[in-house]
Amino acid sequence: MASLVGCELRDGIAVVTIDAPPVNALGQGVRAELLARVREMDGHPGIRAAVLCCAGRTFVAGADINELGKPPLSPALPEVLDAIEGAGIPWVAAIHGTALGGGLELTLACTARIADSKAKLGLPEVTLGMIPGAGGTVRLPRLIPMADAVEMVTGGKPVTALKALALGLVDRLGETDLLSAAIAFATELASQPKPASLLDRPCRDAEEMDWQGKAAAIQAKARGAEAPMEALDALKDSVQLPAREALKQERQRFLRLAASDQAAAFRYAFFSERTAGRSLRSIDSAPADLQRIGVVGGGTMGAGIAAALLLSGSEVRLLERDTSAADTARARVDEMLDASVARGAVSREAAGQAIDRFAASPDETALISCGLVIEAVFEDMDVKRNVFSRLDAIMPADAILATNTSYLDVNRLAETTVDPARVLGLHFFAPAHVMKLLEIVRGRDTGDRALSTGAALARRLKKTAVVSGVCHGFIGNRIMAAYRRDCEFMLLVGALPAQIDAAMRDFGFAMGIFEVQDLSGLDIAWAQRKNTASTRDPSLPYCRIADRLCENGRLGRKTNKGWYDYSSGKKTDDPEVTRIVEEERTRAGVTIHSFSDEQIIKRILCVMQREGQALLSEGIAESASDIDVVMLTGYGFPRHRGGPMYLARHASASALP
Repeated sequence: MASLVGCELRDGIAVVTIDAPPVNALGQGVRAELLARVREMDGHPGIRAAVLCCAGRTFVAGADINELGKPPLSPALPEVLDAIEGAGIPWVAAIHGTALGGGLELTLACTARIADSKAKLGLPEVTLGMIPGAGGTVRLPRLIPMADAVEMVTGGKPVTALKALALGLVDRLGETDLLSAAIAFATELASQPKPASLLDRPCRDAEEMDWQGKAAAIQAKARGAEAPMEALDALKDSVQLPAREALKQERQRFLRLAASDQAAAFRYAFFSERTAGRSLRSIDSAPADLQRIGVVGGGTMGAGIAAALLLSGSEVRLLERDTSAADTARARVDEMLDASVARGAVSREAAGQAIDRFAASPDETALISCGLVIEAVFEDMDVKRNVFSRLDAIMPADAILATNTSYLDVNRLAETTVDPARVLGLHFFAPAHVMKLLEIVRGRDTGDRALSTGAALARRLKKTAVVSGVCHGFIGNRIMAAYRRDCEFMLLVGALPAQIDAAMRDFGFAMGIFEVQDLSGLDIAWAQRKNTASTRDPSLPYCRIADRLCENGRLGRKTNKGWYDYSSGKKTDDPEVTRIVEEERTRAGVTIHSFSDEQIIKRILCVMQREGQALLSEGIAESASDIDVVMLTGYGFPRHRGGPMYLARHASASALP
């Protein structure tokens, strides 16, 4: 069996290489071999210093997630790090790719750190419902300012190598040959007295921290997730307790959280996202060329799709009805790229290169050279069928045609083409250049090449792909429509919008269902209700409250009034909405009763789970975990609760606030 940790001596410098593909995770085997290497090297007369590096595409990208939540296996990571930190020779960590979680903690135990300029470093444990468990909250704030340590540990986002250098997290950047630079660095350190370990240094700038203010901000952002607050408390311990006592407290927190219901839900979400769209993996057909992609329609969604494609490196040819509309579309795309620069998602240079790959015009022949064309026009069946009929006439036979419809029947659109095998749905979520979910809709006749193209596009855009069959609203919108209807029915029988929204926020949603409708616009669902009125089941109760709001011009934030009043610049309850609710209650002749927040959430979950089970029974969704991925990544379901289908199977994890 090949060694997981190799060692090669170069002029008195031991080059220790972890080789545990694919991401050099710190599993038990790696830990055991690394500890053995440290011990056999320490005191060796021919070794003056050590360089720790990794084979493959990345440094240690974290712990072995399969070990989390299980009894710890010896040696534990803290034991390995103690041995490195206490070694008689200096150790230099040579970082490329990513150093995440236990990987970054490993570098913190070393004497010094040198990184490739493209490397990223972080402590993302909170995204798995835990905190660092091998000194991250104790060593990090002794190396970088406490405020930055708080940001990294409680937020979980990695920093770039350049940022790490500015913070003091790494000592140098290896611009060309990282290993040679690391060996040279280690040689320098070998000729100097070994510096004090991080545990023997004070925390940096801790006296400037407003712990109370930071706690309030983190708690509000966490929305019920425990780990961010636990991480902050651990960082506070690193100031208030002796370092080695803080290490013990951190480890206890880590082990307790790793065994918690929330961590189990986070791990489920992690693995579910990685197995989503599993049927796409068995397709052998080669995808269409995605270097140049067409988009039809330059509204908010079409422009967002175009921006996402441009940021992935594709050229985009956008078709609009006239030159004026094309110019407006270009301005929208430009604005979205500027916003991406402002939030740090892309550099100004990359955004400039992206817009150079964009062209918008009313000339449909500009699409002919595209391997894939995505339709994103108004959500109307006749309009979309006309677009597909036209595309079928002008596009080469091997081009793939996709619709971004949110609700409509993909099969009816495919009927307008000579070869329906090349048609599929690609349901992006707004804003399309930000949201990570992509529903790939498999029509009745959709062929393997079209599905392969959808899968390749998701990978190119770094989106999570979930496969859906054809039904009204596919997976996510069908579930949302179901629980939205039930929430509106709860208004009829005693609840009010503000109470339902507050219950959903307390459960962990960023926004309640009525707040979401005001943000997206009430006219979207109104149009869908009117389109499906002829097929509505007359035996089911129908609530007219939302229809009346729309009839009164209350379409949400864009009209300053919807379920709430925004005319003052902030959201306020509106007596007019209450009046309409009460009038509809009287008209319906229903019995009014009160709801507790727990009853509201249980009812919402029940509707989600019932609709999810129907999607499985009908063969629309491929798995329960796919449904949860859709709700987690597309609809704001709180990640620390796993998803509605997860909660249905894990009663102990479904305790409500």
